[in-house]
Amino acid sequence: MTLHFRTPDSSYDIELGQGILARAGSFFDLERKVLVVTEEGVPCQYARTLLEQCPQGFVLVLPGGEGNKTLAGVERILSTLLDNAFTRADAIVAVGGGVVGDMAGFAASCYMRGIDYYNVPTTLLSQVDSSVGGKTGVNLCGVKNAVGSFRQPAGVLIDTLTLDTLDPRLYAEGLAELFKMAATCDAGLFRRLETAESLRPADPELLASALRIKIGIVEQDPSEKGLRAVLNFGHTIGHAIEAAAASGPAPLYHGEAVAVGMMYASEGQARERLGALLRRAGLPTEDDFSVGELARFASRDKKRKGALTKVVKVSEIGSYRFEELDDRALVNLISARK
Repeated sequence: MTLHFRTPDSSYDIELGQGILARAGSFFDLERKVLVVTEEGVPCQYARTLLEQCPQGFVLVLPGGEGNKTLAGVERILSTLLDNAFTRADAIVAVGGGVVGDMAGFAASCYMRGIDYYNVPTTLLSQVDSSVGGKTGVNLCGVKNAVGSFRQPAGVLIDTLTLDTLDPRLYAEGLAELFKMAATCDAGLFRRLETAESLRPADPELLASALRIKIGIVEQDPSEKGLRAVLNFGHTIGHAIEAAAASGPAPLYHGEAVAVGMMYASEGQARERLGALLRRAGLPTEDDFSVGELARFASRDKKRKGALTKVVKVSEIGSYRFEELDDRALVNLISARK
Protein backbone atom coordinates (compact mmCIF):
# COMPACT_ATOMS: atom_id res chain seq x y z
CA MET A 1 0.00 0.00 0.00
CA THR A 2 1.04 3.59 -0.53
CA LEU A 3 0.68 6.31 2.10
CA HIS A 4 1.20 9.94 1.16
CA PHE A 5 2.98 12.68 3.08
CA ARG A 6 2.22 16.23 1.98
CA THR A 7 3.18 19.65 3.35
CA PRO A 8 3.58 22.97 1.53
CA ASP A 9 7.37 22.40 1.43
CA SER A 10 7.66 18.64 0.94
CA SER A 11 5.85 15.62 -0.43
CA TYR A 12 6.78 11.96 -0.71
CA ASP A 13 5.29 8.49 -0.64
CA ILE A 14 5.68 5.76 1.95
CA GLU A 15 5.50 2.34 0.32
CA LEU A 16 4.44 -0.44 2.71
CA GLY A 17 4.32 -4.12 1.82
CA GLN A 18 5.92 -7.57 1.90
CA GLY A 19 8.93 -8.30 -0.30
CA ILE A 20 9.01 -4.86 -1.93
CA LEU A 21 12.69 -4.17 -1.27
CA ALA A 22 13.53 -6.01 -4.50
CA ARG A 23 11.45 -3.40 -6.35
CA ALA A 24 13.01 -0.30 -4.73
CA GLY A 25 14.07 0.98 -8.15
CA SER A 26 10.42 1.38 -9.13
CA PHE A 27 9.81 3.64 -6.11
CA PHE A 28 13.12 5.50 -5.82
CA ASP A 29 15.21 7.31 -8.43
CA LEU A 30 18.34 5.15 -8.34
CA GLU A 31 19.61 6.12 -11.82
CA ARG A 32 22.41 8.27 -10.40
CA LYS A 33 25.20 7.89 -7.89
CA VAL A 34 23.73 6.29 -4.76
CA LEU A 35 25.41 5.73 -1.40
CA VAL A 36 23.72 2.93 0.54
CA VAL A 37 24.41 3.58 4.22
CA THR A 38 23.74 0.65 6.53
CA GLU A 39 24.97 -0.55 9.92
CA GLU A 40 26.54 -3.59 11.50
CA GLY A 41 23.90 -6.08 12.56
CA VAL A 42 21.61 -5.37 9.60
CA PRO A 43 21.56 -8.40 7.26
CA CYS A 44 23.94 -7.53 4.41
CA GLN A 45 21.48 -8.94 1.89
CA TYR A 46 19.32 -5.83 2.27
CA ALA A 47 22.11 -3.51 1.12
CA ARG A 48 23.05 -5.95 -1.67
CA THR A 49 19.47 -6.03 -2.91
CA LEU A 50 19.53 -2.25 -3.22
CA LEU A 51 22.98 -2.13 -4.82
CA GLU A 52 21.82 -4.55 -7.52
CA GLN A 53 19.32 -1.87 -8.55
CA CYS A 54 21.89 0.98 -8.61
CA PRO A 55 24.00 1.38 -11.78
CA GLN A 56 26.40 3.57 -9.76
CA GLY A 57 26.07 2.21 -6.24
CA PHE A 58 28.40 2.46 -3.25
CA VAL A 59 27.97 1.06 0.25
CA LEU A 60 29.10 2.26 3.69
CA VAL A 61 28.66 0.08 6.77
CA LEU A 62 28.69 2.01 10.06
CA PRO A 63 28.95 0.64 13.62
CA GLY A 64 25.49 0.06 15.07
CA GLY A 65 23.94 1.27 18.30
CA GLU A 66 22.92 4.53 19.92
CA GLY A 67 26.46 5.10 21.21
CA ASN A 68 27.68 5.41 17.62
CA LYS A 69 25.12 8.04 16.64
CA THR A 70 27.73 10.79 16.58
CA LEU A 71 29.17 13.62 14.53
CA ALA A 72 32.09 11.31 13.75
CA GLY A 73 29.67 8.88 12.11
CA VAL A 74 28.16 11.66 10.03
CA GLU A 75 31.66 12.77 9.03
CA ARG A 76 32.33 9.27 7.69
CA ILE A 77 29.26 9.53 5.48
CA LEU A 78 30.22 13.00 4.25
CA SER A 79 33.81 11.91 3.54
CA THR A 80 32.58 8.91 1.55
CA LEU A 81 30.33 11.17 -0.53
CA LEU A 82 33.18 13.57 -1.17
CA ASP A 83 35.73 10.84 -1.97
CA ASN A 84 33.37 9.44 -4.60
CA ALA A 85 32.58 12.85 -6.15
CA PHE A 86 28.89 12.88 -5.29
CA THR A 87 27.05 15.99 -6.46
CA ARG A 88 23.78 17.64 -5.51
CA ALA A 89 22.08 15.48 -8.14
CA ASP A 90 22.98 12.25 -6.31
CA ALA A 91 21.40 10.48 -3.34
CA ILE A 92 21.79 8.49 -0.12
CA VAL A 93 19.70 5.47 0.88
CA ALA A 94 19.60 4.61 4.59
CA VAL A 95 19.07 0.91 5.32
CA GLY A 96 18.61 -0.10 8.95
CA GLY A 97 17.18 1.28 12.16
CA GLY A 98 16.66 4.77 13.49
CA VAL A 99 20.35 5.38 14.23
CA VAL A 100 21.52 4.98 10.63
CA GLY A 101 18.42 6.74 9.32
CA ASP A 102 19.04 9.78 11.53
CA MET A 103 22.72 9.99 10.60
CA ALA A 104 22.19 9.47 6.87
CA GLY A 105 19.40 12.03 6.82
CA PHE A 106 21.54 14.56 8.68
CA ALA A 107 24.45 13.99 6.30
CA ALA A 108 22.10 14.44 3.33
CA SER A 109 20.88 17.75 4.75
CA CYS A 110 24.47 19.02 5.04
CA TYR A 111 26.29 17.68 2.00
CA MET A 112 26.50 20.33 -0.75
CA ARG A 113 23.77 22.09 1.29
CA GLY A 114 21.36 19.25 0.67
CA ILE A 115 20.96 16.12 -1.45
CA ASP A 116 18.16 13.57 -1.68
CA TYR A 117 17.95 10.68 0.72
CA TYR A 118 15.63 7.71 0.90
CA ASN A 119 14.81 5.71 4.01
CA VAL A 120 14.49 1.93 4.14
CA PRO A 121 13.77 1.18 7.82
CA THR A 122 14.34 -2.43 8.82
CA THR A 123 13.32 -2.34 12.51
CA LEU A 124 9.80 -2.01 13.82
CA LEU A 125 10.81 1.08 15.81
CA SER A 126 12.07 2.90 12.74
CA GLN A 127 9.20 1.72 10.57
CA VAL A 128 6.47 3.14 12.78
CA ASP A 129 8.34 6.21 14.02
CA SER A 130 11.69 7.64 12.98
CA SER A 131 11.50 6.87 9.24
CA VAL A 132 8.71 9.40 8.76
CA GLY A 133 8.73 13.03 9.81
CA GLY A 134 12.09 14.42 8.78
CA LYS A 135 13.88 14.58 12.13
CA THR A 136 17.57 13.86 11.66
CA GLY A 137 20.58 14.25 13.91
CA VAL A 138 23.07 12.84 16.38
CA ASN A 139 23.81 12.80 20.09
CA LEU A 140 26.36 15.15 21.64
CA CYS A 141 27.93 15.19 25.11
CA GLY A 142 25.38 12.70 26.42
CA VAL A 143 22.39 14.68 25.15
CA LYS A 144 20.18 12.71 22.78
CA ASN A 145 19.67 14.29 19.34
CA ALA A 146 21.30 17.53 20.47
CA VAL A 147 22.54 18.31 16.94
CA GLY A 148 20.41 17.86 13.86
CA SER A 149 18.02 19.26 11.31
CA PHE A 150 14.58 18.80 9.82
CA ARG A 151 15.08 17.09 6.45
CA GLN A 152 12.23 15.15 4.86
CA PRO A 153 13.19 12.04 2.87
CA ALA A 154 12.50 11.82 -0.85
CA GLY A 155 10.73 8.52 -0.20
CA VAL A 156 10.32 5.71 2.34
CA LEU A 157 10.10 1.98 1.66
CA ILE A 158 8.88 -0.34 4.43
CA ASP A 159 9.31 -4.01 3.63
CA THR A 160 7.68 -5.89 6.49
CA LEU A 161 9.66 -9.04 5.64
CA THR A 162 12.71 -7.36 7.19
CA LEU A 163 11.02 -7.78 10.57
CA ASP A 164 11.38 -11.56 10.27
CA THR A 165 15.10 -11.23 11.08
CA LEU A 166 14.54 -8.98 14.11
CA ASP A 167 15.24 -10.45 17.54
CA PRO A 168 12.38 -10.37 20.08
CA ARG A 169 13.83 -7.56 22.18
CA LEU A 170 14.29 -5.23 19.21
CA TYR A 171 10.82 -6.09 17.97
CA ALA A 172 9.31 -5.33 21.38
CA GLU A 173 10.95 -1.90 21.58
CA GLY A 174 9.21 -0.99 18.32
CA LEU A 175 5.88 -1.97 19.82
CA ALA A 176 6.42 0.71 22.48
CA GLU A 177 6.21 3.43 19.81
CA LEU A 178 3.17 1.76 18.28
CA PHE A 179 1.48 1.74 21.70
CA LYS A 180 2.42 5.41 22.14
CA MET A 181 0.59 6.43 18.97
CA ALA A 182 -2.51 4.53 19.98
CA ALA A 183 -2.52 5.66 23.63
CA THR A 184 -2.41 9.34 22.70
CA CYS A 185 -4.45 9.51 19.51
CA ASP A 186 -6.53 6.41 18.69
CA ALA A 187 -8.54 4.51 21.30
CA GLY A 188 -9.80 2.11 18.63
CA LEU A 189 -6.28 1.17 17.59
CA PHE A 190 -5.35 0.64 21.25
CA ARG A 191 -8.30 -1.76 21.66
CA ARG A 192 -7.22 -3.65 18.52
CA LEU A 193 -3.77 -4.06 20.04
CA GLU A 194 -5.22 -5.20 23.37
CA THR A 195 -7.41 -7.82 21.71
CA ALA A 196 -4.96 -8.98 19.03
CA GLU A 197 -4.30 -12.71 19.23
CA SER A 198 -0.61 -12.05 18.76
CA LEU A 199 1.59 -8.96 18.49
CA ARG A 200 4.01 -10.76 16.17
CA PRO A 201 4.19 -10.98 13.22
CA ALA A 202 3.36 -7.34 12.63
CA ASP A 203 -0.01 -6.70 11.04
CA PRO A 204 0.59 -4.29 8.11
CA GLU A 205 -2.76 -2.65 8.82
CA LEU A 206 -1.68 -1.87 12.39
CA LEU A 207 1.55 -0.39 11.08
CA ALA A 208 -0.37 1.68 8.55
CA SER A 209 -2.74 2.94 11.26
CA ALA A 210 0.20 4.12 13.37
CA LEU A 211 1.86 5.73 10.36
CA ARG A 212 -1.32 7.58 9.44
CA ILE A 213 -1.40 9.06 12.95
CA LYS A 214 2.17 10.29 12.65
CA ILE A 215 1.71 11.56 9.09
CA GLY A 216 -1.39 13.53 10.11
CA ILE A 217 0.41 15.15 13.05
CA VAL A 218 3.63 15.97 11.19
CA GLU A 219 1.76 17.36 8.17
CA GLN A 220 0.14 19.88 10.52
CA ASP A 221 3.36 20.65 12.42
CA PRO A 222 6.42 19.66 10.35
CA SER A 223 8.98 21.59 12.43
CA GLU A 224 7.55 20.83 15.88
CA LYS A 225 6.10 24.21 16.83
CA GLY A 226 3.21 22.78 18.82
CA LEU A 227 1.03 19.74 18.04
CA ARG A 228 3.92 17.47 17.08
CA ALA A 229 5.04 17.46 20.71
CA VAL A 230 2.36 14.81 21.36
CA LEU A 231 4.76 12.32 19.75
CA ASN A 232 7.00 12.85 22.79
CA PHE A 233 4.65 10.96 25.11
CA GLY A 234 6.91 8.93 27.38
CA HIS A 235 10.05 10.51 25.94
CA THR A 236 10.89 13.20 28.51
CA ILE A 237 11.42 10.72 31.34
CA GLY A 238 12.19 7.96 28.84
CA HIS A 239 15.22 9.81 27.48
CA ALA A 240 16.36 10.41 31.07
CA ILE A 241 16.08 6.68 31.81
CA GLU A 242 17.92 5.84 28.59
CA ALA A 243 20.74 8.24 29.48
CA ALA A 244 20.99 6.99 33.06
CA ALA A 245 21.11 3.37 31.90
CA ALA A 246 23.71 4.04 29.21
CA SER A 247 26.62 4.11 31.63
CA GLY A 248 25.44 1.14 33.67
CA PRO A 249 25.80 -2.62 33.24
CA ALA A 250 22.44 -3.01 31.48
CA PRO A 251 21.79 -0.28 28.87
CA LEU A 252 18.22 0.02 27.62
CA TYR A 253 16.99 0.29 24.07
CA HIS A 254 15.18 3.50 23.22
CA GLY A 255 11.76 1.85 23.07
CA GLU A 256 12.30 0.11 26.39
CA ALA A 257 13.10 3.43 28.07
CA VAL A 258 10.07 5.07 26.43
CA ALA A 259 7.90 2.23 27.73
CA VAL A 260 8.88 3.09 31.30
CA GLY A 261 8.61 6.81 30.52
CA MET A 262 4.99 6.35 29.46
CA MET A 263 4.20 4.88 32.85
CA TYR A 264 5.44 8.07 34.51
CA ALA A 265 3.27 10.20 32.22
CA SER A 266 0.01 8.21 32.36
CA GLU A 267 -2.66 8.10 35.05
CA GLY A 268 -5.64 6.09 36.27
CA GLN A 269 -7.20 3.46 34.03
CA ALA A 270 -5.03 4.55 31.10
CA ARG A 271 -1.94 3.69 33.14
CA GLU A 272 -3.36 0.29 34.10
CA ARG A 273 -4.25 -0.60 30.49
CA LEU A 274 -0.98 0.67 29.11
CA GLY A 275 1.02 -1.20 31.75
CA ALA A 276 -0.80 -4.44 30.94
CA LEU A 277 -0.10 -4.05 27.22
CA LEU A 278 3.56 -3.21 27.80
CA ARG A 279 4.04 -6.24 30.03
CA ARG A 280 2.32 -8.46 27.49
CA ALA A 281 4.86 -7.27 24.91
CA GLY A 282 7.73 -8.07 27.29
CA LEU A 283 8.60 -4.41 27.87
CA PRO A 284 9.70 -2.92 31.21
CA THR A 285 7.31 -0.74 33.21
CA GLU A 286 9.58 0.44 36.03
CA ASP A 287 13.17 1.43 36.75
CA ASP A 288 15.63 1.56 39.66
CA PHE A 289 17.10 5.04 39.14
CA SER A 290 16.90 7.71 41.81
CA VAL A 291 14.55 10.68 41.55
CA GLY A 292 17.51 13.05 41.50
CA GLU A 293 19.27 11.17 38.72
CA LEU A 294 16.22 11.13 36.46
CA ALA A 295 15.36 14.76 37.19
CA ARG A 296 18.89 15.81 36.29
CA PHE A 297 18.76 14.14 32.89
CA ALA A 298 15.15 15.19 32.22
CA SER A 299 16.00 18.84 32.89
CA ARG A 300 18.42 18.67 29.93
CA ASP A 301 15.62 17.79 27.52
CA LYS A 302 16.23 19.64 24.25
CA LYS A 303 12.56 20.66 24.05
CA ARG A 304 12.81 22.56 27.33
CA LYS A 305 11.87 26.22 27.13
CA GLY A 306 13.48 28.40 29.75
CA ALA A 307 12.77 26.89 33.14
CA LEU A 308 9.88 24.74 31.92
CA THR A 309 9.75 21.21 30.52
CA LYS A 310 6.74 20.24 28.39
CA VAL A 311 5.36 16.83 29.31
CA VAL A 312 2.65 14.88 27.48
CA LYS A 313 0.18 13.20 29.85
CA VAL A 314 -2.48 10.58 29.18
CA SER A 315 -5.37 10.03 31.58
CA GLU A 316 -7.76 8.48 29.06
CA ILE A 317 -6.69 6.23 26.22
CA GLY A 318 -6.95 8.05 22.91
CA SER A 319 -6.50 11.55 24.30
CA TYR A 320 -3.71 13.62 25.84
CA ARG A 321 -2.82 16.95 27.36
CA PHE A 322 0.31 19.05 27.61
CA GLU A 323 1.70 20.26 30.93
CA GLU A 324 4.64 22.61 31.38
CA LEU A 325 6.53 21.70 34.54
CA ASP A 326 9.18 23.63 36.43
CA ASP A 327 11.98 21.70 38.10
CA ARG A 328 10.05 21.13 41.34
CA ALA A 329 6.98 19.86 39.49
CA LEU A 330 9.19 17.57 37.40
CA VAL A 331 10.71 16.11 40.57
CA ASN A 332 7.22 15.65 42.01
CA LEU A 333 6.08 13.83 38.88
CA ILE A 334 8.99 11.41 39.10
CA SER A 335 8.63 10.96 42.87
CA ALA A 336 4.93 10.14 42.54
CA ARG A 337 5.73 7.06 40.44
CA LYS A 338 8.48 5.72 42.72
